[in-house]
Amino acid sequence: MEADAGGVREPGAIDWSRVRAATYRIEQRFRYEYPGPIRDLRQRLVLAPPRAHGAQRRLGHRLSVSVAGRRHAQTDGFGNVVAQIELPRVERAVDFTFQALVRREADGAPHTVDAALLLDPRLTAPRRLTRPDEALLDAAADLRAIHPNPADLADAISRFVHRRIVYTKGVSDVFTTAATAFAMGRGVCQDYAHVMLALARACGLPARYVSGHLLGEGATHAWVEVLVRRRDGSVVVLAFDPTHDTPATVRHVVVAVGRDYEDVAPVSGTFDAPYPGVLRARHRVDVIGLIEAA
Repeated sequence: MEADAGGVREPGAIDWSRVRAATYRIEQRFRYEYPGPIRDLRQRLVLAPPRAHGAQRRLGHRLSVSVAGRRHAQTDGFGNVVAQIELPRVERAVDFTFQALVRREADGAPHTVDAALLLDPRLTAPRRLTRPDEALLDAAADLRAIHPNPADLADAISRFVHRRIVYTKGVSDVFTTAATAFAMGRGVCQDYAHVMLALARACGLPARYVSGHLLGEGATHAWVEVLVRRRDGSVVVLAFDPTHDTPATVRHVVVAVGRDYEDVAPVSGTFDAPYPGVLRARHRVDVIGLIEAA
């Protein structure tokens, strides 16, 4: 028997082992402030979760912009929802406010994808952020020799990265490569994901970067999905969070997937002015509905 518990719930007060499904309310606000007027602001926002992703469904979403201008949404090559905003002039500040409702099942059917993705070079080829150096290639070879089974290998890579990197803020940025983070042995969730991507791809496992939310954390989160062919020929998506040494759970909400962070950066853009702007961000994810085992 199951019970549906409504109302906002504190994550720490929930017995997640009993949760069969959860509904989340996501609220994000990005405010750009400038010393004076700017012109021709072109903003790219990757904030909306996909309509469907494995056991996750988007129930609704809304984006508001405080300054009038042109806006349109499109879907990129990975199926991500990308909002493009064009503002001819901003006097001193502009706010982007995003809200969404998402439902996540705990025990859904396996997340399967088209087998053609196994050969997709976007998921197998290295890029600037994930290009392995000699140290990463040596580690990949060692892991592959011990774990010939692809699913076991993916799990072993996640556990290895968790042990190898110490979570440390302020030592990396969005330009830090997997090789640099691996050499430092320190970084944040983005670095854990990039290192795992570099190792997985060096081991011959197609893998993609995931940007999203982890309930209970105060910022966006990153993890990795590895694609594995099963004995019946189907291809399943196995999601790992190397930062926390766990598979992705009902508490992980997917926003976008890509080759690395550069594909799924939540906010990016350009404008014309002789001075920089300052970004202030606020982020909140609430549990507003639960189905729990009685």
